[in-house]
Amino acid sequence: MKEDVKSILWVDDEIDNLKSHIIFLEERGYKVTPATNGDDAIALIGKKNFDLVLLDEMMPGKDGLTTLEEIKEKNPHLPVIMVTKNEEENLMDQAIGEKIDDYLTKPVNPSQVLSAVKKILGKKRIREEHLSKKYAEDFNRVRSTLAGPVSWREWIEIHRLLSEWDLEMEDFKEIGLSETHFTQRRECDLEFGRFVERNYVDWVEKKDSPPLSVDVVPKYLYPLLLEKKPVFFIVVDCMRLDQYLFIEPILNQYFNLKREYYYSILPTATPYSRNAIFSGLFPSEVARLYPELWKAGSEDESSRNRYERQLLDAQLQRLKLTFKTEPKYVKVLDIAEGDNLARKISSYRNGSLLSIVYNFLDILAHGRSESEILKEIAPDEGAFRSLMRSWFLHSSLFEILKYLSRQDCTVLLTTDHGSVLGTRGTVAHGKKDTSTNLRYKYGDNLNCDQKDALLIKDPRGYKLPTYTMSTTYIIAKEDYYFVYPTKQSEYERQYKNSFQHGGISLEEMILPVTILRPKI
Repeated sequence: MKEDVKSILWVDDEIDNLKSHIIFLEERGYKVTPATNGDDAIALIGKKNFDLVLLDEMMPGKDGLTTLEEIKEKNPHLPVIMVTKNEEENLMDQAIGEKIDDYLTKPVNPSQVLSAVKKILGKKRIREEHLSKKYAEDFNRVRSTLAGPVSWREWIEIHRLLSEWDLEMEDFKEIGLSETHFTQRRECDLEFGRFVERNYVDWVEKKDSPPLSVDVVPKYLYPLLLEKKPVFFIVVDCMRLDQYLFIEPILNQYFNLKREYYYSILPTATPYSRNAIFSGLFPSEVARLYPELWKAGSEDESSRNRYERQLLDAQLQRLKLTFKTEPKYVKVLDIAEGDNLARKISSYRNGSLLSIVYNFLDILAHGRSESEILKEIAPDEGAFRSLMRSWFLHSSLFEILKYLSRQDCTVLLTTDHGSVLGTRGTVAHGKKDTSTNLRYKYGDNLNCDQKDALLIKDPRGYKLPTYTMSTTYIIAKEDYYFVYPTKQSEYERQYKNSFQHGGISLEEMILPVTILRPKI
């Protein structure tokens, strides 16, 4: 198919001196219409469609800046490159304020003009060509890594690459690689499930272990507290790496960032993973200290996390940390609580440590499963990322972070677990008192298809609580979710394409932990 010819309007009172430049552009497939003054340019824009304007800044009569203003009134989305002899900073500021897309300083040679034009008009095509080539390289790189033994560090790198491509694929769906990417991600989650199954028991015994949930405070928070600056420890519940990457450019405007990673413990659900962060202990160890947290059959996640403040205080004491002011803890469960915290955040600026838990994303993920409107707004992972970004931009969390970016403090931002879009049901076998989560279950003598899920007959090896001599756990892998043999088809339809967590997948387990230092 013949590529559309891009049309350029070049406005310059000395346009006759630029014929060689115009010919140079036309030889490269651009259609160039000349104009010698601002009035003619405005008239032409009213009659014809142009893809780009090259606009001289110094012209007799209507000057470039006035013409620019009128162009933007007529067509605010028409790209404009300002060409000027004047290098004064205030002029450039004014032009940028009027939303020029680029500027060139005279004298200009044809190659400079072509480069500026291609940067705007050819950007999408060039980017697509580059992405197709880059994706092929990364695809083969991942495939080559999977061919041999993969370390936990290499799995982090694989997940980072896949998550970055999740975002790129959303912006460039036309390159036609989405299905290939989906297939490779599914293959990676299959291999990652096998990897975790082989190694997790060693990890909980600290044998060549990646940083786990229990290591977040000693490895990442503890060194920051030693700096004796105010530290704000923010845990956003249920934030995947790809979702974090979608808002990272926003954070980068306000902070210098250092992103690292850790692995969530199993199950990748709030009562286990977040308690492990705040306590520095595995679930069976927490259960011994707080047995009332782990009464069999209790599925109220908020009640199981009601001791986070005490668990963190005890961990900080074990680390022998001393503070000028008592560490504080706030949990934000709704908009009113978030707004209240944003109003009061200045009162914490001289404190030693404020820990904040934001529950919105977890609530949103669960709410989507039950709301047809939310399913319509966020039908897939890309749309859910966009919804998350929109929430963040208008949230009290963003207001708090903007305030902290102006203070002499440090922020540690992380999450407790991710989520996965469940697309395939797998049968769980158990009694009526079995727990109800769709990605993990515990109860007496549970069973499952071990291709689709991990069966844990000895929870002690995984440092998980037991309730009877027959307590077992089943944890779904890849994008499977549990259904029961009775009404199997009905449950599969009900929960298909819902966001779930608690299982074994790259999306749920490999998580960002980022140090944010203000750019002041």
